[in-house]
Amino acid sequence: MRITAFLDIPGQDNLTPLARLEKYAFSENIFNRQIIARGLLDVFRDFSNNEEDFLTVMEIVVRLSEDAEPTVRTELMEQIPPIAIFLQESRPNFPTAFSDYLMPIVVRYLTDPNNQVRKASQEALLILLEQELLAQNDIENKVCPILLDLSAPDSDDEYKVEAVNIICKMASMLSKTIVERMLLPRFCELCGDGKLFQVRKVCAASFGDICNAVGQESTERFLIPKFFELCSDSVWGMRKACAECFMAVSYTTSPEVRRSKLSPLFINLISDPCRWVRQAAFQSLGPFISTFANPSSAGLYIREDGTLSIRPSAQDVTSSSCQAGNNANITSASTNIVSSSLEQPIEIKSESSTEGTSAEANPLIRVESPRTDLLKGSSNSCGGPGEALTRLSQNDNTTACVIEGIKDCHVSNCQGVNSRFQSAEDIFNTFLYWRPPLPDISQDLELLQSKTEKHEEGCSVSKAMCNNCVASSEIKKVLESLQEHMDDPDVQAQVQVLSAALRAAQLESINDYETKRTEESNGKLQNELSTFEASHATVEKNTLSSSSFQDDVSDQSTTIILKSTESEEQHNGTIEFLKKEQHNNPPIEVDKSKLQDIIPQPLLDQYLSMTDPARAQTVDTEIAKHCAYSLPGVALTLGRQNWHCLKDTYETLAADVQWKVRRTLAFSIHELAVILGDQLTAADLVPIFNGFLKDLDEVRIGVLKHLYDFLKLLHADKRREYLYQLQEFVVTDNSRNWRFRYELAEQLILILELYSPNDVYDYLRHIALTLCSDKVSEVRWISFKLVVAILQKFYANNANALGLNFINELVARFRHCSKWIGRQAFAFICQAVVEEECMPVDHFVEHLLPSLLSLASDPVPNVRVLLAKALRQTLLEKGSLPSPLLTGISYVNGSILIVL
Repeated sequence: MRITAFLDIPGQDNLTPLARLEKYAFSENIFNRQIIARGLLDVFRDFSNNEEDFLTVMEIVVRLSEDAEPTVRTELMEQIPPIAIFLQESRPNFPTAFSDYLMPIVVRYLTDPNNQVRKASQEALLILLEQELLAQNDIENKVCPILLDLSAPDSDDEYKVEAVNIICKMASMLSKTIVERMLLPRFCELCGDGKLFQVRKVCAASFGDICNAVGQESTERFLIPKFFELCSDSVWGMRKACAECFMAVSYTTSPEVRRSKLSPLFINLISDPCRWVRQAAFQSLGPFISTFANPSSAGLYIREDGTLSIRPSAQDVTSSSCQAGNNANITSASTNIVSSSLEQPIEIKSESSTEGTSAEANPLIRVESPRTDLLKGSSNSCGGPGEALTRLSQNDNTTACVIEGIKDCHVSNCQGVNSRFQSAEDIFNTFLYWRPPLPDISQDLELLQSKTEKHEEGCSVSKAMCNNCVASSEIKKVLESLQEHMDDPDVQAQVQVLSAALRAAQLESINDYETKRTEESNGKLQNELSTFEASHATVEKNTLSSSSFQDDVSDQSTTIILKSTESEEQHNGTIEFLKKEQHNNPPIEVDKSKLQDIIPQPLLDQYLSMTDPARAQTVDTEIAKHCAYSLPGVALTLGRQNWHCLKDTYETLAADVQWKVRRTLAFSIHELAVILGDQLTAADLVPIFNGFLKDLDEVRIGVLKHLYDFLKLLHADKRREYLYQLQEFVVTDNSRNWRFRYELAEQLILILELYSPNDVYDYLRHIALTLCSDKVSEVRWISFKLVVAILQKFYANNANALGLNFINELVARFRHCSKWIGRQAFAFICQAVVEEECMPVDHFVEHLLPSLLSLASDPVPNVRVLLAKALRQTLLEKGSLPSPLLTGISYVNGSILIVL
């Protein structure tokens, strides 16, 4: 019924409907005015045919909007969006009615003294923007100006908070030009509002939406500096809001900004003194890491429909192509070092052509390896600005590297080295190749004399190293700020986290440097290095033992020493320097299998630490669940070539005592299988998948829902091993969990295509027959479709003998069942067979139709009724029936005719 139907009822007042409307709209009774306001849409529909009456109604609405009662104004404002939709449909007759009459009401109510009216107006405005019912002219000239006035510094606090909230919500609904020109300056101003923390909190919570609205250029130019301020705000709620929207902000920025600026900033949040901030940061860590994903490095991309796809094999990327993801430009002229089968150390000392071999003027790069390294081409090296570079080798005998950098930041101060070697025929000698090195090094000193024309090439510095230097410096600043609060145990825990992040950042730099050198070497100059290695062993020993080198190490703050073999661990200078560089924290052993060059190493280390039980005590009890939830995204970002970084973490999560963690992994294991490929899936995921199959029902349902997606990724021989295990899904911990069996039937319909007809008959047939006899009707209905799919599988693959055996079993098990539910199921199966046309008609007439029609004399009425319904829907309503089917039906006796 229409709310305002009383306007059409003739009364004793003898007024027209329009006059009666005006009478009740301005009645002294508040209830009458509320009824009119609530039924305005019906009023507009009644009076929209006549333009003069329509304008009169509009004037009444404008006068009604000035009602002193807040409930009337609220009812009126709630009707504005549906009225706007109605007017848009009638726009040819009233093109500017909404803009001239109703839009001013919406804008005026934004400043209404009643809070309920303002809330209704704000909701109506957002609905109008979302439905695109406002003209651009109204947005620019009416909406934005009032919001800017309300959010001005001298505005009322309550109005300002509401205006900021509207600005942030409407930013995603407006065009980019309007947001940049009218709203962005005010938003940046509000981010630094020092009067109300509520304003800054709203800005922080909506920061990602604003970044997405204005685009990358404006984000990096105007918003990123404000984001840094919010992330260091004194109110922990601000920092928590920034951590929650970090992924959205990172998604809008360029890879360079994401790596060099946002990564160190996120490390600060993840080590924040406030537990709630750390909790939000760890929850956002996985999503933030996923923003580093690059299809060219991972070999995978997301299609428009949201499914994961693999790029062609020609575009599969090796570890060298991952440099596009971390934006590290390592020049091809750098020294190429590849391990060989020998066990002699190599030392390279860079010299300046103008200052000779002075240790004070030239950085020293010493590379030790348990096996002989191969050098190819010219070798150029330089010290970056304050570089603190650390590197651990993947081998058991760790590579030890000492890099002494100069303090000047300019690349022009880098020192170049150009090494040239004679041919292998000239310098190779089996005696010198195997015996201990000789002390004479004069020949090699001449070979190491650098050329001045190679000066600029020697100054190429990896951008990744510079970025990690920035990260290291940021972490050091945070450590210094926390020194004053070392009495707090919580702060002490954060200092340990930051120290680990600092060491990880240093490890990443050296990892990038040596990885590049390793990849570019082809192992063609192995013989040429034998004499060079032998002669330089003495240089290394003398250099390390000299007091001048020890003094130089103590003077340079950027010198990094890594312990290599057990014999090198006894150097006191190395141990003392590590203690000084790491703020007296004990050194940690880092497994090189966890190193990569796709994302900043500190982020990955923090993500891998989410499985640490200590995190659950100091951060969040469900931190392992968040780690499991975001693991496929992290794996996609790293690519299958870096799966070794996540393998141990995944196994730890799969064995977690919390079933919620295992359930999360079970729901995503099929996606992870696509990311890793068939080989890694068979080696690492199949054992975990097998464990999930025997887990709780809460975990098994995750595997079951995507059983087909996982099995289709396995090889045929591996896939057949699960045929017998599929029967275990029929048994559940709770028999009332019928949805589990329903999901099994749905998955079996899909799985049929993965197996041969013989396998289907031997294994899956029994499951289908069991499900057809289930106590729950929903399970039985989906199981009937499974039976039809099995018959279709047999006849489509010319396995008519198997199909006939299956039909005979259906007749024996259901047609002649002692319970009427079984005979009713047989009628349903026959109905589904005819509807899907899964078998030839003559086979149906010969083997199924006689048994089906015999149900016409069934003593249970439900069976006969269902038979009649099946015949009507599947046989008679087909229009033209095949002649064999008509012939079969004509054989029926009189009882079936009565049913029909």
